[in-house]
Amino acid sequence: MNATRVVRIRENIFAENTMEARDVRSRLSAAGTIMVNVMASPGAGKTSLILRGIEKLRDRYRIAVIEADLDSTVDADKITAVGLPAVQIETGGFCHVDSKMVQAALREIDPASLDLIFLENVGNLICPAQSDTGAHINVAILSVPEGDDKPLKYPVMFRAVDAVLLNKIDFLPVTDFDPAAARERIGVLNARAPVFEVSCRTAAGIDEWVSWLVTRIETHRKTGSHPD
Repeated sequence: MNATRVVRIRENIFAENTMEARDVRSRLSAAGTIMVNVMASPGAGKTSLILRGIEKLRDRYRIAVIEADLDSTVDADKITAVGLPAVQIETGGFCHVDSKMVQAALREIDPASLDLIFLENVGNLICPAQSDTGAHINVAILSVPEGDDKPLKYPVMFRAVDAVLLNKIDFLPVTDFDPAAARERIGVLNARAPVFEVSCRTAAGIDEWVSWLVTRIETHRKTGSHPD
């Protein structure tokens, strides 16, 4: 009897994506452009955080945004409304952005004309963390209304990122969200990732977050380094 043969499609897909992501990162680095991948649940504040970043950074950097959703251009329209270029990726049912999607988006904008690209990933705390997009910097948002237990339930996301933002801290007085518990749970999973408490509505904590981001952007632009 012949032995069963196993076709490891999942492993092959991830390997192909990793190679393509390295190509994306190399292409962006060669152009002097840094990409920041923003990941979070639906409604956690990804677009709002990007808009706050644009507000603080547009005088310093040439910025564009890649928006990803299953459908619609709602978020991309918010970016173009403030005068910046945006490309919408309609993933057609895929729950995350992969490097091939980013390559397609980059055909619509010229990285050489930009310093900074924000990528707003699909709203999801699982799949986006498993797929390298080619970004230089990966961040996750955990919003107060979601609860401080999410790092326990979705550890892959919080292990994968360079920073975590606790957003909507203006909701703290009306919830039982424990920032100290959230920080501790994130720290166990990823001791190197700083945690920033912010409110995109009031702008609390945004300056601290943007200062960290600028430091990371400039480091990447000078060294071109990334731990592939």
